[in-house]
Amino acid sequence: MADYSAYQRGPGHAFYPQHAQNHLQSRNLPPRVRSPTTSARIPFNNPDTPSPSRSSGAQSPQQLAMFNQGHGHGNQGHNVMMNGGNRYAMQMNLGKPFQHNPSHQHHSQTHHQHQDHGTGAHANQFNHQHNVSSGGISNVQPHFGQNHMQNGTPGSVHNGLNKPVSEHWAEQLKLAQMAREMTQSHSHARNHPSVNKNVIAGTNSGTQKDADKEERNRPAGQMIQDGRENHVWTILDFGGQNLKTLTPTLFQYTFLTKLYLNCNKLSILPAGVGRLRNLTHLDASLNELRTLPPEIGMLVNLKQLLLFDNNINYLPPELGSLFQLEVLGVDGNPIPSEHKEIIMEESGTSKLIEHFRETAPGPEAPMERDIIQLDEVAAEQETVSALSYNILCDKYCTPSQYGYTASGALDWEHRRETILAELRERNADILCLQEIDQESYNDFFRPALAHNDYKGMFWTKTRARTMVEKDAKLVDGCAIFYKHSKYVLLEKQLIDFTNIAINRPDMKGEHDIFNRVMPRDDIAVIAFLENRVTGSRLIVGNVHVFWNPAFTDVKMVQVAILLESITKLANKWAKLPPCTDKVLYRFANGDDEEGNPIPDNTQTPGPSLEYSDAAQIPLILCGDFNSTPNSGIYEFITSGNMSNQHEDLGSRNYGNLTRNGVSHPFSLKSSYSPIGELNFTNYTPNFTGVLDYIWYSTNTLQVVELLGDIDSEYLKRVPGFPNYHFPSDHVALFARYVVKGKKEKRAVVEPDFGQGRDRQR
Repeated sequence: MADYSAYQRGPGHAFYPQHAQNHLQSRNLPPRVRSPTTSARIPFNNPDTPSPSRSSGAQSPQQLAMFNQGHGHGNQGHNVMMNGGNRYAMQMNLGKPFQHNPSHQHHSQTHHQHQDHGTGAHANQFNHQHNVSSGGISNVQPHFGQNHMQNGTPGSVHNGLNKPVSEHWAEQLKLAQMAREMTQSHSHARNHPSVNKNVIAGTNSGTQKDADKEERNRPAGQMIQDGRENHVWTILDFGGQNLKTLTPTLFQYTFLTKLYLNCNKLSILPAGVGRLRNLTHLDASLNELRTLPPEIGMLVNLKQLLLFDNNINYLPPELGSLFQLEVLGVDGNPIPSEHKEIIMEESGTSKLIEHFRETAPGPEAPMERDIIQLDEVAAEQETVSALSYNILCDKYCTPSQYGYTASGALDWEHRRETILAELRERNADILCLQEIDQESYNDFFRPALAHNDYKGMFWTKTRARTMVEKDAKLVDGCAIFYKHSKYVLLEKQLIDFTNIAINRPDMKGEHDIFNRVMPRDDIAVIAFLENRVTGSRLIVGNVHVFWNPAFTDVKMVQVAILLESITKLANKWAKLPPCTDKVLYRFANGDDEEGNPIPDNTQTPGPSLEYSDAAQIPLILCGDFNSTPNSGIYEFITSGNMSNQHEDLGSRNYGNLTRNGVSHPFSLKSSYSPIGELNFTNYTPNFTGVLDYIWYSTNTLQVVELLGDIDSEYLKRVPGFPNYHFPSDHVALFARYVVKGKKEKRAVVEPDFGQGRDRQR
């Protein structure tokens, strides 16, 4: 891509030296208060003006002038940059990102009149008037008519308004005036600092996110800055091209951060614009738009959305998702009066966006998630089903974290009822919940799920131990629920990663343990269950791994400790004696309506199965692992081994883990691996990917059924979860398995062929 920090002289690029002022002066330009009124580029038609690269004759390219103002008007004058129209248009895909600040400090945004500065020479040289806006002079007819007042505002906006103009609206009027003057081809690119040396790069006037501040427990997504780092250019200027339509290919450039479509003839903004989710600036001013697509709500990173001087008479409620929007430029559009009044108030854009967010009806309910049948299940086969769900703890579900979501959808009472409804609908044998706090477990989920035959266990993260009760009950942790009529709980165990790490003999004294692992209070919960009827036993694990992607080594340590702990527990539990108390206490069934006794369909408990070693016990491991399928954790769990040189460990020291590596004896596989994993398990504007898994032991279980992906059509207008239909930013995972029968080892009996056998030997 071309670098416009310096221009090469050529047929379309003529730099005029200082002495060219005399030729400019000889033109005797009449006084004017605005740019020329022609809608086409102005050819340079003074044959007496020398140009080192000017083409001669009637076929010479049209030249247009761009004024780069100096710091004084003495003998320096204006430097005039002449750019061939077609040549410049072909090269304006900048070779590097550029920034555009609508309010440069060094240029006035109002109309100026050059007057006598005290020297006759200066007065004689510059006895004219001109407009200056953002460093450039408009050379084409402004895209507005007689109804615009002197400040660039359509008279229709202020008719009947006696209120003083608010600061926000005054700023919008300035931006509107700038938009009306920047009607040249590629005007934004021309005024970029890499082209116009007198333009100072702007700074973001919006609120900045503290990069060091720990957000909610999930990996940081691919942020907008990554787009600048991974691509040579991220800004595209299609301004002033008389475009009537946009190619769909444009919307494949999802890395774009700024897109300028101003001063064209677009009547429709395609729905594909919703794919450009990294955009912070979108300028579609001076077009012929009548409405906006609902997909505009997908652009939650927008800071500026400029739509000046269109024919827009309807604003979609999906604009409510644009919680970071600082300027919604609507001047010069016949938008509804109630919306106009809101945006003209002191709070301006933010108030209108809040209005849309809180009053919008929201998207239509999605199609039900498909049930994916992987294999048939015979009636006599034993099955077990498991559900894993990070339910998004109430204290993490804040408007600052999820500004694109209506407050009603963030309300905990709404969310917990929606979560409970899904848990009941799935009706899994095992429920593993992450980010459930103590108060919610004790006061809501445990009593509510008891009506559905569930019993549970729960531990908070270890920080709760140092807190007073009122604070400790708000700390989240992990919970396991199981069908009480189907399973009996044999044992349960908390896995405290930090406590285990600092007390391991091989890890004692390691600085990385104290500096990186110990400050994290993540936990896992393990349960050992037995089927009341079949006697088969089952290990269930539920874990929430540390979230920060910069701490892959900590995640590896936590998962290594988890599987090592499960191995020790499984070896111990393989030797447990048979369970003799499996009869389920039941109340009498009573009589039916006709007075006949209701039959008791309770099955007689069977004997406990015996297991010779840890790997023979069926294992289901659920959780939010905060790791993608290409991570070291995924590799370690599925392969059973991790080298001490693994890149995720870096150069850290973690005892035997980094000296000898680590392994586990289980044959584990992701339940969703037969379909290549879900499209995502975590869905937010800045991160969409798979973080949650249900692992199972392939030698003892066979996955036969899965819960499928979210409706893709629904997602085209939903920038992120949670919302009214999905109460967490994670989605639930569900899998059903067939429990494989144990292979009995039979004694080998050698056949006896009589006395002849010995003789043959």
